[in-house]
Amino acid sequence: MMILYHCISARSFRPLWALEELGLPYELKMLPFPPRALAREYLAVNPLGTVPALFDGALCMTESAAICQYLASRFGKGNLDVAQDDPDYGRYLNWLHLGEATLTFPQTLVLRYGRFEPQDRKQPQVVEDYSRWFLARLRAVDAVVARQDFLCAQRFTAADISVGYALMLADYLGMAERFSEAVLRYWQRLQQRDGFQRALAAQEKAALAQGVSPVPAPLADPAA
Repeated sequence: MMILYHCISARSFRPLWALEELGLPYELKMLPFPPRALAREYLAVNPLGTVPALFDGALCMTESAAICQYLASRFGKGNLDVAQDDPDYGRYLNWLHLGEATLTFPQTLVLRYGRFEPQDRKQPQVVEDYSRWFLARLRAVDAVVARQDFLCAQRFTAADISVGYALMLADYLGMAERFSEAVLRYWQRLQQRDGFQRALAAQEKAALAQGVSPVPAPLADPAA
């Protein structure tokens, strides 16, 4: 059985969502956020102290988009991945990695300098600049989902999980009200998926059972 180390609604939600979409058995190990500071023992599992960490036997993977690609290609049976001979294969890979490299990156700066740093180190200009940076990059998503339900191959794929998580994080950060109509409808479609709802329920159940706060870090009181 695979083991996934996870923080509530962190990047590790991507592989959790993929596991639920595929109906694969897994063990979910919950950590407080950030684990490198609040669960130092986790450094023996992942020296970076970041989530996710997915173990499949002796294999350990720590990049959320790569894990989604791995799960989809190895266990998806065509359900979440796109075949190499499919005309949309390149688009699939591009969206899969854009979700993390282009869309999630600026939000980490918004989180850090708008939420996690002490008051005297917060940087409102950084927060605004990188919020705009993120929203500007959503134009690429808007151009596609304005005319089709999903990003590629005319169906839901791991690319939608990758980009969908970036929208999830943006929603937590209060940016959903700045989404275009097409992107907002796309995000609403993703949230209605059974796999997404099962992933939400799984993380909350595991957090409560393992003594971890079920509140996503962006919504938690930083003074608590």
